[in-house]
Amino acid sequence: MKSLKIATAQFENKSGDKAYNLSVIKRLSQKATQQGADVIAFHECSVTGYTFARHLDKQQMLDLAEVVPGGESIEALTAYAREFDIIILAGLFEKDEEDNLFKPYVCVDKNGLVAKHRKLHPFINPHLQPGDSYTVFEILGWKCGILICYDNNVIENVRATKLLGADIIFMPHVTMCTPSTRPGAGFVDAALWKVKADNAKQLREEFDSLKGRAWLMKWLPARAYDNAVYTIFTNPIGMDDDQLKNGCSMVIDPYGDVIAECRSLDNEFVIADIHADKLTLAGGYRYIKARRPELYRDIIGKAHQSEQKVVWL
Repeated sequence: MKSLKIATAQFENKSGDKAYNLSVIKRLSQKATQQGADVIAFHECSVTGYTFARHLDKQQMLDLAEVVPGGESIEALTAYAREFDIIILAGLFEKDEEDNLFKPYVCVDKNGLVAKHRKLHPFINPHLQPGDSYTVFEILGWKCGILICYDNNVIENVRATKLLGADIIFMPHVTMCTPSTRPGAGFVDAALWKVKADNAKQLREEFDSLKGRAWLMKWLPARAYDNAVYTIFTNPIGMDDDQLKNGCSMVIDPYGDVIAECRSLDNEFVIADIHADKLTLAGGYRYIKARRPELYRDIIGKAHQSEQKVVWL
């Protein structure tokens, strides 16, 4: 596999304003191409906005959602990929011909849809149905997977995606800076964002605290390390509906090290060089080889009723 240059982006989306959000995706994709990126990844529901969907009824969700492929947003993303010769990953809401609703994340290239993953653990709107399968696909010779936000908190999902062949896992999120039972969690005061230049130091302290990045770093590097994968984490910056988000989109290598990260308070991206040698040099490669499934296949596969509670909802 040849080395890849993958850009991970953060930007402040506008709720329900697909035209605006797509314009930002277009602009950042063009800039990433100019800086040599082969791929650029955006956050969960980057096309539509996310948190505001908790207020929508089913008809409003259907009006917002699109068929995938075939919808106007996939056509727009494909046009950008073709114009700038870059692979683009972004998120939105999906409807099918029977008015079922899903929350997918898509990968497109100049020829159209490459892959679509439906979130396995959706919760932002009660009318969303969960996906029922893992997603592994190939871009430029690399096996990739997608897991959306809460999907990554269930560790079995990451291991399963790795065992299906993924060496890169795209992990789009809208997360952090919300109340939780964990110590240190909570909202960041949205008033700080209204004059972010004056409050930059306080915002950075809040964003990097246990409300934000410090919590993320408790678990996200372990997903990369334990599974010997590159993780491409994306997250919005700024206001998403009434919640302030802290960005920090990053790439973590198979050693669990952050090799690129967005650190400004603005729309931006960073580019990481992805090299195949780390996949087998990292410890996770050896640990996966040492597995003994006969010890735990019946334990892991035991019947279980899934229960998902999100405190801030």
